[in-house]
Amino acid sequence: MSLLNVDCIILQTFPYSETSKILRLFTRDDGVMSVIARGALRPKSRYGGVLEPFGEGVAEVYIKQGRELQNLGGFELVRSRQRLGRDLLRFGGASLLAEIVLRTAIEEPQPELYDLFRAALAQIEDADDASLESTLLATTWSLIAQLGFAPSLEACVSCGRGLADDEDSIFDYSAGGVRCRSCSSVLTGRSLPAKARTDLMQLTRGNVVPLERTAAHWALLGKFLAHHVVEGAPLKALNFLAEVLERNACAS
Repeated sequence: MSLLNVDCIILQTFPYSETSKILRLFTRDDGVMSVIARGALRPKSRYGGVLEPFGEGVAEVYIKQGRELQNLGGFELVRSRQRLGRDLLRFGGASLLAEIVLRTAIEEPQPELYDLFRAALAQIEDADDASLESTLLATTWSLIAQLGFAPSLEACVSCGRGLADDEDSIFDYSAGGVRCRSCSSVLTGRSLPAKARTDLMQLTRGNVVPLERTAAHWALLGKFLAHHVVEGAPLKALNFLAEVLERNACAS
């Protein structure tokens, strides 16, 4: 058995027995790792309530080869990101990123993905309310792009012709990109106006832009994730976000 000190972000926690917790950690150098924090739920736990989702720190992990669940020896908190937990929309956006990472990441070093995920959490935490939805969409699309699932938006997926900036198109979910009008005699996706396609291109690059119809962008994101990232499986965080956004819309 060996002891590792790993830079990590807590993706998920859930209780294990009456006194312990299981954590899913995203580590910079070892990918996603599952650990058990024994005694973490005790009133006088040495962890002191710091083992919460999105907390960033340095974990001491006892590694035993061939074992899926490793033992947590200690955790030094660097950043708690408590603001994410105090705002449902921020929490939902961060949870969506974490769920995508859990569904797609592997037990191998992914430092670029780790750094992007870390920066995305900070961006969501610091965003002002007016730009928050655009920030959530930008961080999610840029994470998808980093994973290698970015949609094709600059050229028609059928004929390969580059689309003009002011050209409307059809977003074909199954093909993972846009078709020009000439190649879309049968409607297999949704209409994508030129402005929406330009905005989507910026979002996939991680750029926050003013959006006119955020509901349409969320719908497109959800269907794209189902087709190309999570293979049709439901994303709990996306459903939670939809409920929060609907509640906010009714309240405004």
